[in-house]
Amino acid sequence: MDLHGKSVVVTGGNSGIGAAIVRSLAAAGAAVVIDYVSRPEDAADLVKDIVAAGGRAIGVEADVTTTAGIDKLIGTAVDEFGRLDAFVNNAGVEMRHSLLDVDEETFAKVMAVNLTSAVFGTQRAAKRFIQQGTGGVVVNVSSVHEDWPMPGNLSYCVSKGGMRMLTRTAGVELGPQGVRVVSVAPGAVDTPINAATMKDDALRQKLENSIPLRTVAEPSEIGDVVAFVISDAAKYMTATTVFVDGGIMHGSVGL
Repeated sequence: MDLHGKSVVVTGGNSGIGAAIVRSLAAAGAAVVIDYVSRPEDAADLVKDIVAAGGRAIGVEADVTTTAGIDKLIGTAVDEFGRLDAFVNNAGVEMRHSLLDVDEETFAKVMAVNLTSAVFGTQRAAKRFIQQGTGGVVVNVSSVHEDWPMPGNLSYCVSKGGMRMLTRTAGVELGPQGVRVVSVAPGAVDTPINAATMKDDALRQKLENSIPLRTVAEPSEIGDVVAFVISDAAKYMTATTVFVDGGIMHGSVGL
């Protein structure tokens, strides 16, 4: 994949899957704006590694639950790298509650970070792409739970289900303007959010036994798929979801 000359924003880009996406994009030649709201040292270390390898990256503190934060990221991409070619809506939180237990504050926070930020990230990026006149790509980092119910995790599942329809609707609306919108939906990934499971041999084995490929994904495997979606190799792909889940959605029942 060749992303040389491309300028990309990654929200929530300083940890977990976001950091892996940043590394994959930079390795393919893209200049990357790394969004963060906490742990600035992680963003700084990521930028240092990329620059040391001959790449280009900059960390930006911005709250993507606000349009001002999103505009700040896009403005930085344009000011630092001359343009915007792709926007990755990766920022997300998971706060597990059932329908009967969830409270208004928790639900609102999950929706704001996971879905509202993606809606207006897509909107703001698309406007910039259209203004530039060269098209562009929005990648929404979703989850298998956009389609696969998870009892006890209502807010997260609803937010990812909304992202699914955001991708489809926006992809159809923006196609004539040369803007592609694609979701990448991971299954189980070895990230800090799954640290407790990965450190417990019994829990890890139970999880891996539920996956047809019998292994949890490495974050880099998600990052590489995002890089592919942004690249010209995927230029006929829009308004759809790419599942990267080891087959878990279709193979876990009865295992």
